[in-house]
Amino acid sequence: MKVLVTGGAGFIGSHVCEALLAAGHEVRVLDALLPAVHRGRPAVPGDVEFREGDVRDPETVAAALRGVDAVSHQAAMVGLGLDLDDAPDYVGCNDLATAVLLAAMARAGVDRLVLAGSMVVYGEGRYTCGEHGAVVPGPRPAADLSAGRFEPRCPRCGAELAPGQVGEDAAPDPRNVYAATKLAQEHLAAAWARTVGGTATSLRYHNVYGPRMPRDTPYSGVASTFRSALAAGIAPRVFEDGGQRRDFIHVSDIAAANVAALTREGDGTAGFRAYNAGTGRPHTVGQMAAALAEAHGGPTPVVTGQFRLGDVRHITASPARLETELGWRPRVAFEDGMREFAAAPLR
Repeated sequence: MKVLVTGGAGFIGSHVCEALLAAGHEVRVLDALLPAVHRGRPAVPGDVEFREGDVRDPETVAAALRGVDAVSHQAAMVGLGLDLDDAPDYVGCNDLATAVLLAAMARAGVDRLVLAGSMVVYGEGRYTCGEHGAVVPGPRPAADLSAGRFEPRCPRCGAELAPGQVGEDAAPDPRNVYAATKLAQEHLAAAWARTVGGTATSLRYHNVYGPRMPRDTPYSGVASTFRSALAAGIAPRVFEDGGQRRDFIHVSDIAAANVAALTREGDGTAGFRAYNAGTGRPHTVGQMAAALAEAHGGPTPVVTGQFRLGDVRHITASPARLETELGWRPRVAFEDGMREFAAAPLR
């Protein structure tokens, strides 16, 4: 199979390319090499056909799709961003680019897509109130955050809630611009799949980390931010009280999930299907910072109590659907991955 990987020169995309090559597939990369992410031309494996170009350009995408059997759409603007001034860039890079790609795929007769989705579409994760059962807390008030009250409360009685794992059928609740664009990508992919009879798979990535993460950028994930600080001899600054629950998953496991999704076969696979791409074994942000700092040899993380509006408190999910339907399993344990990441080069 010949696969077009958009954003294939980036952090996750480059690992997807390597996994596809290892599985015996042909790979073509389309990447705009945007300066915010790339500070030079990346090294590309010799077996990869590389094309520099923007997914938002219809002619570029049409040319990149010739002779292709499937698309792994990794190109995106990621992270929470700085403020609403980022909104046009998020919508352009994520939603407009996806619409251009899907229209070109329909014209070219390419009917298999894997989308780099995100757990941010859920907003806050799954919560249970001792009195009222499963509830959906609203956004955390700024006054509560300023006072150090970080845990969401039951919207009916104000009691503390127990966090749990969210499933793919949970109602989406995007709480920032980036999250809204990731959900819109899924809606576009589902509409495309229905229209052309194609197969669209969204892998809702959790907190991906590993070698070649971009460094020193406000759009990087928290693991990269901490790793960049440690490399500079600066203590990682942990927001809130460090108790935020996340699912940290190694990039090699995400790459393997992409290969599994691209090659899934059998009757009834047409249409849109979402999968949680995580380990199912959550850790707090404070635990991740401590493990990374210990493996790196310090400095010790500092818990700041700072917060960002739009951040969610706990978001972890069950990967059972991905494991059952696609036969995928995460291979890299948290402790092993953090030891490797502490010494891994960043971009």
